Amino acid sequence: MRILVTGGAGFIGSHLCDRLLADGHSVIAVDNLITGNPDNIVHLLGRDDFLFIKHDVTNYIYIDGPLDAVLHFASPASPIDYLKLPIQTLKVGALGTHKALGLARAKGARFLLASTSEVYGDPLIHPQPETYWGNVNPVGPRGVYDEAKRFAEAMTMAYHRVHGVETRIVRIFNTYGPRMRLDDGRVVPNFIGQALRGQPLTVYGDGSQTRSFCYVDDLVEGVVRLLHSDEVEPVNLGNPHEMSILEFANLINRMTGNRAGVVFKPLPKDDPRVRRPDISKARRVLGWEPKVSLDEGLERAIEYFRSRVTPA
Repeated sequence: MRILVTGGAGFIGSHLCDRLLADGHSVIAVDNLITGNPDNIVHLLGRDDFLFIKHDVTNYIYIDGPLDAVLHFASPASPIDYLKLPIQTLKVGALGTHKALGLARAKGARFLLASTSEVYGDPLIHPQPETYWGNVNPVGPRGVYDEAKRFAEAMTMAYHRVHGVETRIVRIFNTYGPRMRLDDGRVVPNFIGQALRGQPLTVYGDGSQTRSFCYVDDLVEGVVRLLHSDEVEPVNLGNPHEMSILEFANLINRMTGNRAGVVFKPLPKDDPRVRRPDISKARRVLGWEPKVSLDEGLERAIEYFRSRVTPA
């Protein structure tokens, strides 16, 4: 297959490019690099089966030749990024999705949207199944990301229903691993970076809010299975093993040998209190569930970040 990946220089997008190439496909990665990093794909440059195009997908996307699939992963994805880039986040969710869907329609290609667990907002149902419609504050600071993805899902389903585009939607829960930016504001790089510098880990609120963490290789496996499936409705991908942020901080300190402990700061507005995927649909439809344990995944992530952290 000839596959286009928007956001292909990003954290998940670059791992996806690696996997698709390993599976024998040719890949075109498109990224405007506002949050992506060319270092993530430098090892792929010069390959006959890989092409990188620097481009903002909120503008018309021109690709010469056939395409079999368009995977739309372009978007700021961390709170620091989308709070700093709120309009760009809304535009890539709305205009970028529209342009990517238009390309898929024109090429007769399958389209896969990278959505997010944030469409569930601060959930009133736990764990979160795909049938849950969410509890989102559309005018809060996080709304720029939440509503961009909710709109993107609606646009994707409209193209499926009106134009007959073959569409897939993955709702991605907290994913971590190598190639995350140390400064991207998400809890895994935040905690590991602080721990490796010998600093106390910053816990917001009392740390009782929960998250579940999926290693990137597991996530990519699920995305590939979804792409090749016949499932049109959204599918959750994530690790259902849930823990509190305070428990997670203590685990990171223990694994890195950091003795500085934790420091507590006020909880950000609209921060979800709980987050855990119901993956029964992924198990049933895709035969998928995460395989990499949290300890194993964190060991790999810590090793990656260790060479990128300057001691305090």
